[in-house]
Parts: sequence; structure tokens; C-alpha cells
Amino acid sequence: MNAPKLLESSEQAELYLRGRATLLAAWVHESDGPMVAELERRGYTLDTTTRAMGMALDEIAVPRPQIDLGPAGWAEYLKMDSLPPDFLSAADHTAFHLLAAWADGEMVAAALAYDCGGDCGIYNVGTLEHARRRGLGTALTAAQVHDACGRGCRTASLQSTPIAERVYAAVGFRDLGRILEYGPPAPEGNP
Repeated sequence: MNAPKLLESSEQAELYLRGRATLLAAWVHESDGPMVAELERRGYTLDTTTRAMGMALDEIAVPRPQIDLGPAGWAEYLKMDSLPPDFLSAADHTAFHLLAAWADGEMVAAALAYDCGGDCGIYNVGTLEHARRRGLGTALTAAQVHDACGRGCRTASLQSTPIAERVYAAVGFRDLGRILEYGPPAPEGNP
């Protein structure tokens, strides 16, 4: 059985946490029964599930949106998505493709993309509550996949919460199964 390197020892997990990580988790596809069993044997518990979704970029189901979407600054993005100010602070932000929708001078929706090996990963698609149900999430996702195609990517992938699965399916993403997120056992002496 191939346990992930991070889980080979509690010392490695502790080193990871000492590296200022605030949460240690293990993700596993629902079809990987041996890994699920190993995580549970080690005391990890199921915390969250998301839907893995992917698509070939020659199968985009919608045209490029005709609404005004544009780039945004990193600091603005962090505020809109309620992320900590040091989120990905050591990363090269120019490697990310950040698109936003604006209303009355306020960023009301955003989506982040990152290209790796011909795949465009789409992350943190979100819309402020007062701007929801206007198609902004769909428009941002569609714009990201169209832009990724223009950058030479061949596929796109993401993980979806249940509420957003229909949004992504409308763009052309298909179901690739559930991703199970396991949290570590509580440290000795803590419930």
C-alpha cells in the first residue's frame, strides 16, 4: 500500500504543521479504498467532500461571456474572498490568472486559475451574496476556460461544492468522482 509521503510518520506531519500550516488534511479519491482504509486506520476522520470535475478545452459548452470581466489586484481578491492577508504570500502571483466582476466599483465575484502541464486548475470561484444569481460564477468560469484554451491548455479541472456542480456542468465540466478530505486525529490529550 502506498501511503502518501506526508503521512508516513507523525514526525513528518508535525514538521508540516510547524511550517505554519494551520490545517493538515489528506485528500483521496472515493475509488481508492485501500487509501481510505489506511487513513482511517491511522485515526483520520472524514471532514469534507467535493466533486472532482474536468473537461477537455475543445468541449467548452458556452461561448465566451459578453460581460465586463477583468483582472484584479491580489489584495482586492483577498478581501473579497475573506482570505487571510498572507494567503499564498510566498507564491509568484503573476503565475495565477485572476479574473473579477465588478459592480459599482466593488469586486463582487472572482475566480483564480493556475496552469500546470497543459491543465488549467480553477480555484475559489466566488460571488458576494448580494450579487449572486446573476450568472457571474458561470461567466467567470467560462472566461477562465476560454482564456486557458488561448494560453495553450488542453484541459481544465476543479473541485466543486454541491451547490456549484450545475454551474460547472453548464460550462462543460463532467463528474470525475468525489474527493474525500480527511482530517488528522486529535493530538494526544485533546478531544
